[in-house]
Amino acid sequence: MGVLSNLEPAEVFQYFEEICKIPHPSYKEKKLSDYCVAFAQAQGLEVHQDDLGNVIIIKEATAGYETVEPLIIQGHLDMVCEKEPGCQLDFEKDGLCLSVEGDYITAQGTTLGGDDGIAVAMAMAILASDTLAHPRIEAVFTVSEEVGMEGAASIDLSPLKGHKVLNLDSEEEGFLLTSCAGGCRANITLPVSFETRQGILYDVSVSGLTGGHSGVEIDKGRANANLVMGRLLMTLESAVDCSVVSLSGGLKDNAIPREAAATLLVAEQDADRMEALIRETEKAIQCEYAVTEPSLQIGFANKGADTAEALSAASRRKVITLLNLLPGGIQSMSANIKGLVETSLNLGILVLHGKELEMHYAVRSSVQSAKEFLVEKLQNLTEMLGGSLTTEGNYPAWEYRQDSVLRETMVRVYREMYGKEPVIQAIHAGVECGLLAGKIEDMDAVSIGPDMVGIHTTEEKLSISSTKRVWEYVTEVIRQK
Repeated sequence: MGVLSNLEPAEVFQYFEEICKIPHPSYKEKKLSDYCVAFAQAQGLEVHQDDLGNVIIIKEATAGYETVEPLIIQGHLDMVCEKEPGCQLDFEKDGLCLSVEGDYITAQGTTLGGDDGIAVAMAMAILASDTLAHPRIEAVFTVSEEVGMEGAASIDLSPLKGHKVLNLDSEEEGFLLTSCAGGCRANITLPVSFETRQGILYDVSVSGLTGGHSGVEIDKGRANANLVMGRLLMTLESAVDCSVVSLSGGLKDNAIPREAAATLLVAEQDADRMEALIRETEKAIQCEYAVTEPSLQIGFANKGADTAEALSAASRRKVITLLNLLPGGIQSMSANIKGLVETSLNLGILVLHGKELEMHYAVRSSVQSAKEFLVEKLQNLTEMLGGSLTTEGNYPAWEYRQDSVLRETMVRVYREMYGKEPVIQAIHAGVECGLLAGKIEDMDAVSIGPDMVGIHTTEEKLSISSTKRVWEYVTEVIRQK
């Protein structure tokens, strides 16, 4: 028996557990894509799979629904793959280790992939049902959503007949998402040079941070481990004779990094002073983030006297300057929607290797011109220090639709089922509806999903009871004529 076999709705959790057994990181979704195709074939359904691994599955309307407009149900196949230090799981080979803790499903030591495995599971349960009355269902499963929505950008939607899209990539029950920010990845490369130096070698780490989704949780006041490390290096550079041997932090541009590490080489006479400065900086930053980052730590370990290749003085200065002058976090709030972040960026990946420093940002804005200006600012500052910037994964914002029939239907059904109004929401994170709008004429879309917490982190949890309620709600929406 499976870990989730006793949970309701059984049909949804059956498919979700099967999905979790199949490795599906971004760019490695082939096995899950093939699983979806095999599922469709076994059900006798029309199925399309492209070279990237995007999948479209179509189930014709049940009796009495032949003239009802088709409904597109959409989610993505890939997941953000983060794991705790020491976790041996290989995301490209191993399935997840699921566990149930009260009302929540978690994965031991890793992200869960409820974002967006639960969408695929719900869609498969709908397609497999022989009792649910429904119009023509057009299920669209995309790849590489978490790394720039590349699947949605490339997918051919010509097999579809509908223009109503129910996107299942949200994480808060009772909220109907109706617009979102656009974004891109900004990749910075800074050439550096090294020189042979002698001194005391130290391993320095930033750890214990909360992390989180760089869109949804950018407004929570959480620290970015890469920026904390940059600040520490700036403090040390101004006071002691030390240089950088190695530097790294973060794994995904769209996840707020929880950890960063550096190896430093310090002159012997400055070792005690450097240790004191690290302690002082740790204390100051802990005070600043006492509420949002109660477990923040800056640690160090003296590795003894050694000779190593370290950044030259000029390169060290450029690296530290770039880390501290480039903007980070929230840049502006929306003037139209109270409490909504308009423009932000997140330094998700920092790595020094070979002869280059690489910095990878997730840039987001609900205003196209603001996004473009922020990227231009990054580029200008980078080029002043001799670096270069490229962008990829550009996706547009999803604009609010005033005359949404789907939204009105979903509000009415929610009110009838629960006796209260759902929250109509715009978010700073990106969903694929913006890209789909360019492919589906007159698109009418709403995004919903069950309660999840800690997405894109190893603390990710999916609510069992919320999943059940959202399933009941989605199937009732589907029954509407």
